[in-house]
Amino acid sequence: MPNMSPKKVSMKEQDPEERVKNFQEVALGYTLDEAIAEADRCLNCRHMPCVYGCPVNVPIPDFISELKKGNIKEAYDIITSENGLPAICGRVCPQESQCEQVCVRGRKGDPVGIGRLERFVADYCMDDKTVEEPASNDIKIAVVGGGPAGLTCAADLAKKGYVVTIFEALHELGGVLMYGIPEFRLPKTLVQKEIDTIIKLGVHVEKNVIVGKSITVDELFDEGYKAVFIGSGAGLPRFMGLKGENLNGVYSANEFLTRVNLMKAYDFPNHPTPVRIGKRVAVIGGGNVAMDAARTAKRLGAEEVMIVYRRSKEELPARLEEVHHAEEEGIEFKLLNNPTEIIGEDGEVKAMQCIRMELGEPDASGRRRPVPIENSSFTMDVDTVIIAIGQTPNPLLRDTTEPLETNQRGCIIVHQETMETTMPNVYAGGDAVTGAATVILAMGAGKKAAKAIDEKLRNETKK
Repeated sequence: MPNMSPKKVSMKEQDPEERVKNFQEVALGYTLDEAIAEADRCLNCRHMPCVYGCPVNVPIPDFISELKKGNIKEAYDIITSENGLPAICGRVCPQESQCEQVCVRGRKGDPVGIGRLERFVADYCMDDKTVEEPASNDIKIAVVGGGPAGLTCAADLAKKGYVVTIFEALHELGGVLMYGIPEFRLPKTLVQKEIDTIIKLGVHVEKNVIVGKSITVDELFDEGYKAVFIGSGAGLPRFMGLKGENLNGVYSANEFLTRVNLMKAYDFPNHPTPVRIGKRVAVIGGGNVAMDAARTAKRLGAEEVMIVYRRSKEELPARLEEVHHAEEEGIEFKLLNNPTEIIGEDGEVKAMQCIRMELGEPDASGRRRPVPIENSSFTMDVDTVIIAIGQTPNPLLRDTTEPLETNQRGCIIVHQETMETTMPNVYAGGDAVTGAATVILAMGAGKKAAKAIDEKLRNETKK
């Protein structure tokens, strides 16, 4: 008989006072008994709303049914039929706004912990996987960028026999999985294991290659590639244009988190890294990246870390879980405040001037517009400022690939059904198309593009 408890099986976490001293995972995962108990809450609905709520259409009731029986390997095979990065998605997907949001159990109580169950299954099978390299069809495909979109597109095409090469600008694959999301949310050894599984499908990798500079898209076609997928992400940080943004002690969140992750500052002193952290840190922004930067600064020794956000708590775009964890860890939320100037002395950050805000009428996003309150300026003492207000795609590709059209935000324009760009046989997906978004949406775009590439090339072969 199914477990009819309205509440999810709770997941153990590190104590907040301890976890701010380390970079180990906060959420500790389920035991086998806990996972089966949570899986038993699933009603196995016939109409499967959770599947349609998943951007990569994982057969959720099917894998949970196998998990209920204790068939973990079978559950894993079902998940990975559609999702090549399950341990990652189980940790960082916003399930609360996707599969779990439409779970029938959520109408009266908590939805089934789908993300937690996916994480459990993936972790359980992490070191016991066999991957067979498919027979090759000798058709070459180039994938630009080794982040979630590129990895997913590469994996789906490799499974169909294509000869796929990923061209990665950095010295590690993974994109935001490696350089953006902190170790305490997503351990890098785990990311590497999931990437290795994709590479074992026969995917070739060229690192430290900047497409648009080291080699152009046109040159890729000259080398015999029949299609190109662009999953180059959104690595260009946005700034506010404040006076003082060029002072020492001001970071973009992108630079800050990349230094910490790729140079392993979280493993100091084994990996000494040039990351300056003052005693009082202000993080500007209210999204997941802002939470990541604030919680990372706290772990690196900052005495006081503040989130400065121009709207109220209800409008914070970050996941509720991330906000909750930040609050538990002593991050201060300076809400309804907006910076107007970063103040320096001898080239160093010394303070930040802000103005208080109030919420007016809703803007185009549907959120109430923040309006400055007259004569409410004040100054807060800070010695580090991290700006986390979003990123846009790097302009290099569009500037070196003339037929590639972009919108006013610099995002590549694609046909939504196929992900094909304005340049024939060039496809794109992920943050390069949407601007900074989620890992799972990027993966969904990679899957859609892989399907369209395969269909088009098969049709061309028949002619």
